[in-house]
Formats: sequence, structure tokens, C-alpha cells
Amino acid sequence: MPSYWLDELRKRHKAAELGGGEERKQKQHKEGKLSARERVDLLLDEGTFEEMDKLVRHRCQDFGMQDQVVDGDGFVTGYGLVHGRPVYVFAQDFTVFGGSLSESNAQKICKIMDLAMKTGCPVIGLNDSGGARIQEGVLSLAGYADIFLRNTLASGVVPQISAIMGPCAGGAVYSPAITDFIFMVDKTSYMFVTGPDVIKTVTHEDVDKEALGGATTHNSTSGVAQFMSADDADCLRTIRELLTYLPQNNAENPPRKACSDPTDRMDAKLDSIVPDDASLPYDIKDIITRVVDDGDFLEVHEHFARNIVTGFARLDGRSVGIVANQPAYLAGCLDINSSTKGARFVRFCDAFNIPIITFEDVPGFLPGTSQEFNGIIRHGAKLLYAYAEATVPKITVITRKAYGGAYCVMGSKHLRTDINLAYPTAEIAVMGAEGAVNIVYRREIQQAADPAAARADKVNEFKTRFANPFVAAERGYIDDVIEPRETRPRLIKALRLLENKVDTMPRKKHGNIPL
Repeated sequence: MPSYWLDELRKRHKAAELGGGEERKQKQHKEGKLSARERVDLLLDEGTFEEMDKLVRHRCQDFGMQDQVVDGDGFVTGYGLVHGRPVYVFAQDFTVFGGSLSESNAQKICKIMDLAMKTGCPVIGLNDSGGARIQEGVLSLAGYADIFLRNTLASGVVPQISAIMGPCAGGAVYSPAITDFIFMVDKTSYMFVTGPDVIKTVTHEDVDKEALGGATTHNSTSGVAQFMSADDADCLRTIRELLTYLPQNNAENPPRKACSDPTDRMDAKLDSIVPDDASLPYDIKDIITRVVDDGDFLEVHEHFARNIVTGFARLDGRSVGIVANQPAYLAGCLDINSSTKGARFVRFCDAFNIPIITFEDVPGFLPGTSQEFNGIIRHGAKLLYAYAEATVPKITVITRKAYGGAYCVMGSKHLRTDINLAYPTAEIAVMGAEGAVNIVYRREIQQAADPAAARADKVNEFKTRFANPFVAAERGYIDDVIEPRETRPRLIKALRLLENKVDTMPRKKHGNIPL
């Protein structure tokens, strides 16, 4: 082979690897950001990355772009292994045209997404881009739309993970929004549809990038992102951890891990976590971490809607999704944000064959005009719909309160939940004793010689009759009342029972979830 062509090949490979050059790479480092290739190397198992379309160039001839050509066109795309399992990845290189999307590099993303669908592998996007390449006009916009289509087609087929590791603005935000999980890096990443300057011009609001669309904002206020990381390395490490809980695609089961935590382990401390006084709070995560394998719990959406807890864990080495009311925040009430958060997580687990474990302690839906005016009925129905629709193994443990419509929503037997257990502290009723007595015995109390004493008697009577799990157990709505200490072995036995569960849905194109 003539040496000219070998030299040309090596020259182009080197140019692609240099990206925007060493000076711009060092600028990334000074801003606390890794380069695109450094990120890919940290994400994937060492030495497994196989790059595709490394020599692609843009085809724009306007605005002097014909004189500014970089091999790879600013995106690094390809495939490799994470914990020995294949994944596809793309990384936007901010050192090349600000990581902007062009017709050419959009096609690079579409190519690996098409391959991911064909081969049944997760797709991970490392976003760090100034948005659409202005010089290409509608061609770059078409590139975004091509990616959005593939995000939608891949949804529920292969896991899709987005890491926002720099700017992500305008139309660019909608690709991550369709994916399953969004990671953001604190202080160095941001997302918004319109930036601070446009907002100031149109609405006269004065806000900076961090407050408008930083990692804290989207993890705690908007709920757009599910994870917040301290830096790039922490973000990539957590993505690797998340993937250990997920299957490669919707036709597979999640990977099973060898379990050294005894499956028959009982924990006497569980007997005292739920307070005797029903009005006192406790941290539901104290129960979760004592029940799951080795206490390992990867919380999802940790900073958003903290009245409900969602995340991944293992039981007997099997991956499970956990949904739990959090009595330590808003008394565990369901509201708009927690309903949406829970529904999204339940639907992800159902799409990817991950059993759902529910820990229930819910006094009801949060009252107030703000909730009603903003559609708590519609949003609460999302969680109800998600549980009813799910066909994966479903197990619910009622630890304390299960009141009203919230009892129905949180994985009740009536929504096709397979195994429903309750602690002796469970209270299953339309409402709490105090409120119920005010309605049922109002006239009787008013006519009593000592209304206060009569009311106290009726409250105690109501608690005796309904503030326990036995009425529901007598009806078969609860399969068993268990001692808290035996939660772990009972859940594991139930999961083993349900390992080959098959449930079906009526034939239809798709349902109409109350969005």
C-alpha cells in the first residue's frame, strides 16, 4: 500500500482525536470539565471503545465553513462495554464548534441509535453543546428531529441515559427529556428552552444560567433531571452503577448479582422503626436499607418530590424498583410532583421487567387550592394508571397509614398487585380516626352531655375497629400481616414465587394515560 494513503489515514485520525486542539481542551479542564474522549474512556471498560464515523466531516459551504473542517465534526460516537455488557455512546465535543449539532454529526447519533435498537443495547448520550449549528439552518434542526424520532421509537425498548455535562439549550433539551434518566453535573451543566437574555427581554425577569437551569434547579425544583453529580467523574461512575440494575433491553431480565446477604436474615430493629404514635414521622429509607441486599439503595430523583422515594436495590441478587411514601416529608402525602415522579418510575420498571416493591405509609392526597387548581386529580391519576397498567411482579408492604384514594393508588390488591403484606401498625381506612369521627358521629357528639369525652370515646372506638390491618386481611385485600423483622425473607420468597409471572393487557395500540 502506498505510504501516502497510510500517512493520510493517520493524519486524519490524529486530527479527529485532537478535536478543537490542546488549548481548548485545557480550557475545558480549567472549567472543571473533562474532554469528550476522556469522558468516554471513564464511562466504558478500559480498552473497549470502538469508534464509528471518526472521519465524518460537515458539508456546509456557507459563512466560511468550507475552510473550517474538523474530522469527526465534533461528536465522538461508537460502542464499548460497561461491566462487560455492550452499550452505544455519543459524546459532544465542546472544543469543536461549541459542540454544535450539524447535519453530519446528527447522522452519527442516528446511526448508533439505529444499531442500538437492532442489537438491543442501551444508549448513553454525553451532552455538552451550544445547540444547533446556526450556519446550517434547517439542516441542523432536521438533525434534532431525526434524533427525537429515534428517542421516541427506542423508548421502552432499550434504556436511554442522558448526561448533561455542559450547556444544553433550546431544542437540544428535548432529546434528553425523552430519555429514561437525566444526569446533571453541579455548577458546570445547565438546561433551558430559552436563556436568561431572552427571558429578560420578554418577561423582564432577571435570572442567571445556574438559577434558571442548573443541576440544583432541575433536580429539586423542576424534576427534569433524576441525578446530580459533583463532577464529571462522579457522573460517569453513577451511570455505570445504574446500568448494573438494568437489563440490556425490554426482552431481557435485569442482570442477577451473587448475593452474600442471607436471604432469611431477620432484623429486630425493624420492629421499632415505625413509631407507636401515628402522628410521629420516621424515615422510610431506614426500612428500605435494612431490607435490601447489603443495604445498597440507588435513589432516583432524590432531591425532587421528597414525599415519595424511588430507586433501585436488590433482593436475593435480583434487581427491584422501590417506591415508598416518605413520612419524614409532608407526612408522606401524595401531591402533584410525587404522583408524577412515582408514575414515571413505575412505568420504567414495568417497561424493563424490573419487579416493583412498594412501601406504603400514606395519609392521603395533599389538600389545598394550589394542588386542585394545578390538577392533582389528573396527576394523581398518572400514578394510579401506572400501577394498574404494570404487569411485572408487584409486592406492597403497608407499614402504617393507608387512607382513602391514596390506599387504592399505592399498589393495592385491587390494581393487580400480586402480594400485599402489612405490618401490625397498618391503618387502612377511608380517613384517619379524628376526621372520620367528626363526620360519622357529629350529631351524637354534639348532643352528648360531655362532647369532649364522647368524642374521645368514639375516636378510640374507630381506632380499635379500623386502625389495624385485620379488617382488610379478613377480606383478602391483605395477604398476610407480618412482623416487621421478617420483611426481607418474606419479600424474597414472594419474588421467587413470582419469578415466572405472566400477566396480560387487553389488545390495543396503547392506552391514554392522563397526561
